[in-house]
Amino acid sequence: MDEASEADDARPSNAPLETSLSLDGDSSRIAQARHAATAFLVKARDHVGIPVAQATIEIVQLIVSELVTNARKYAPGPALLSLRIQDALLSVELWDSSPVVPAAKAPNPERVGQHGLEIVAALAQNLTVEATSTGKRITAHVALTGTGS
Repeated sequence: MDEASEADDARPSNAPLETSLSLDGDSSRIAQARHAATAFLVKARDHVGIPVAQATIEIVQLIVSELVTNARKYAPGPALLSLRIQDALLSVELWDSSPVVPAAKAPNPERVGQHGLEIVAALAQNLTVEATSTGKRITAHVALTGTGS
């Protein structure tokens, strides 16, 4: 994992704090991504002084789990998780190599599975999905001090 800048104390208060994690096709990457997101948010809170609610950490763990699980299931190659805090907002971005842009399905309590994007959309303040020249990028924005929805 690329660590946030070592010069956090010298970071202007409005400068973003960010990190990223390259993920291969191994199934352990789901837990690895979840742990990386938690460590990033705890560091932002405990060492940089950015207010991060405990509920936000739990929400981000779920968002990261859903996004990375979907990338592992549907994308043939690597993925890149990027986390960025600017002001009071966290951007959780996942790029993967699949060119297929997913869409949330209509709610259906009888459907088994395929609820990941619905869950992410419900937890995030906003969600964007965009095709890139080498795959797709999904970005969820989450308020650091609230539930985001």
